[in-house]
Formats: sequence, structure tokens, C-alpha cells
Amino acid sequence: MAIESMDTRDEEAPLVVDVSGGETPKSRTRDVHILSCAFLLIFLAYGAAQNLETTINSEGNLGTVSLGILYVSFAFFSLFASLVVRVLGSKNAVVLGTTGYWLYIAANLKPTWYTMVPVSLYMGFAASIIWVGEGTYLTSIARSHAIDTGLHEGTVIGNFNGEFWAVFALHQFVGNLITLAVLPKGTEGSTGSTSLLFIVFLCSMTLGTILMCFICKTNDKEKVSEDSSVSFCSAVASRLNSVILPLLDMRMLLVIPLIAYSGLQQAFVWASYTKDIVNPTLGEAGVGGTMAVYGAFDAICSLVAGRLTSGLRSITVIVCGGAFFQALILLWLLLKYSATSGVLGVIYPLLMAAFLGIGDGVLNTQLSALLALLFKHDTEGAFAQLKVWQSSAIAVVFFLSPVVTLQTMVEIMVGAISVSLVSFLFLTLKVEKAFSSHQVTNM
Repeated sequence: MAIESMDTRDEEAPLVVDVSGGETPKSRTRDVHILSCAFLLIFLAYGAAQNLETTINSEGNLGTVSLGILYVSFAFFSLFASLVVRVLGSKNAVVLGTTGYWLYIAANLKPTWYTMVPVSLYMGFAASIIWVGEGTYLTSIARSHAIDTGLHEGTVIGNFNGEFWAVFALHQFVGNLITLAVLPKGTEGSTGSTSLLFIVFLCSMTLGTILMCFICKTNDKEKVSEDSSVSFCSAVASRLNSVILPLLDMRMLLVIPLIAYSGLQQAFVWASYTKDIVNPTLGEAGVGGTMAVYGAFDAICSLVAGRLTSGLRSITVIVCGGAFFQALILLWLLLKYSATSGVLGVIYPLLMAAFLGIGDGVLNTQLSALLALLFKHDTEGAFAQLKVWQSSAIAVVFFLSPVVTLQTMVEIMVGAISVSLVSFLFLTLKVEKAFSSHQVTNM
């Protein structure tokens, strides 16, 4: 249970085997650009569809229940995702993962319990491998890039994650603008317009999948022994063990509350904020515009936060700053906010969207960088933990939102952000203390 020392500020890059497969620094930066744009094309469709899901599939709560099932499935399959990614390789994993999102959008062309539920279950699997694959791929090429260029590893990881999450965050902005264009005010319930929107989304996803195929492979594919004495069941048991073992590491236990909060705050925006704050004042037509503001600030903050990341100390400062912005909004909702009319009735939801987007951008970039720095020897396992706890928290919100009030949900969020910050700050103090002790010992 002891916390290992970690030098996040050492100017010398750690000894890591180059797994780049012969890539050059220029090709790696190109791969970051391609990966980012491919995820943008895929998730602008899925993100906008998710925002509309509870509205267009409201009969029998089909939309809400399907999203809840999706994220429960996501959490379950994340336990095995690192095994799948190691066997397939991170590039193949992200390409295969796109199929779940494509099928989910296609199912919305004829949304029934017989189409949405099975596809939601499969998409949980697809989401688990696409996100573990993305985190593994980006960390792998960042480390190789740092070695070849002589740059600090933490800085490169921060820059690569900053670019990826900045471009990715634009999916809310672009996707919701497309929604506004295809579903103008007063046509939200039109079957023809809705079908056209999902056809446009399918085209975007197809283009994103094709683009994903152009990233270069890394040599992170697990070497499977030809000796039949090592069975697949043994491999599964080994990977499950690698998922459980991080829970014996104090560092992982201390970062889990922050991971869970990152999922809670995302689902809070998708489920409670749009339904209970935006819709009553701006109507359904205003949801797209407000979420576009959220996505724009999310993207800007992701890029800035990534550029400022250099190690554990910078991550600590940036996370605290993002949490401060979100805490302001939560306390405002808890203590004084009430829906108003006129100009302020429009400004307040947009201001909240901006501040919530800033916090989300911080958590996306900094959690990825933090896990990459703390768990260098088991990147797949660390990112699997990220998705297990994040998706579990999201599922909880989707199942709770129909049965609890906004006030209760905000109280849960305030408690979650408080616990996660205390745990995160304790982690940083312990790691810094371990680093200082290690330095004194070596003197």
C-alpha cells in the first residue's frame, strides 16, 4: 500500500523502450492531428444525439433507460478492455470501437426497445475499448516523441492530451450547431427532420472511421505465445488481476474520487442541467445553443490546460482552478439561483455552461496526464480504471435523474467535488513527500 516515489520534474526522460514502430516526431504529431479530428467527427454525432436522446425518445423513458444501460455496460466491459486493447493493439481497438457508435446512431432511425437496448449493450463494449485504446495510443506516441526529441515527458504528454481534448471538446459545439441547422425551432418532434439529422450523423461517423484508419500503428500489441499451455482463460484471469491490483495501490484509491466526479459532472450537464435549467428558460431549441457554448469553452480550456501541463505540481494547480469554477456554479444553484425572464434569463444558463465547460476541459486533460505519469508501467490498466469509475458515475446520474430533484442532485455534486478535491490534494502531498524522501536518500 506504500506510495512509490515519482519524479515528475526530472529533466532526463525515463528509460522507456521505443514502441513507435519507426515513426518520426513529425509523423507522431500528424497522428495526434488525425486521431483528434477522427474523434471529433465521431463524437459530434454521438454527443448531439445523446443531448437529444431523452427528448426524442421520451416514450416509456426509452432514451434515458438506453443511456443508463449503455453506461452500465461501459463500466462492466471496461474491466476487460485492457485485455482486448493489448491483444488487438491500440489502433485496431479504436477503429473497432467506432462500430458501436455507428450502430447506436443507426438504431435511432428506428428507436424501439428491440433496437436500442441490444445496441446500447454493444456500444458499452465499443466505448470501453475505444477510450482505453485512445489513452494507450496517445501515451505511447507521446513517450516515444519525448525520447526522440529530448523533451520532458510530462510536457509532451500534456501537449498531446491538450490538443486531443481541445479538438474533441469541439464536438459539442459543432454537433449542436448541426442540430440547430437541421432541427430548427418547432421541428424537434418532426420524424422527417429527425431522420435527416441522424443520416447526417451517420455520414460524419463513417468519415471519422475512415480517417481513423490512417493513424500509424504502435507496437503495443500483446505478444501471444504460441505455446498452447497459456490458455485464453489464463490471459483473462491475468488481466482481471491487473485491474484489481491497482485498487491495492494507494495512488489509484486516492485518484478514484476525482475520476468518479469527472463522470458525475458530465452526466449532470447532459441530464440535469439541460432538463432543469436550460429547457425551462430557453426551451428545447435553446439546448443546442447552450451546449455549443459549453463545448466551445471546454475546447479552449482543454487546449490551454494541456499547454500548461508539465508535471504533478502544474496538474494540481490546474485541477484546483477548474474545480473552483464548477464549485461556483454548484453553490449558486444550491443557494441562490432561480429562473428569471428577460436578458438575465438567457445570460445565466450561458454563463453556467461556460464555467461548467471550463471545469470539464480541465478534468479531461489533467486526469489523462495524471494517470500517464503515475502509472507508466500499466497504461492500459490505468485507463481501464478511469473508464470503469467514470462510466459507473455517469450511469448513476442517468438512473437517478428521473426520480430526484435538481436540489438533491446539486447536493450530491457538492459532496462529490469536496471529497474528490480532498482526496486529490492528499495524493499530491504524499507523492511530493515520497519524491523528496527519494531525493534526500540519493544525495
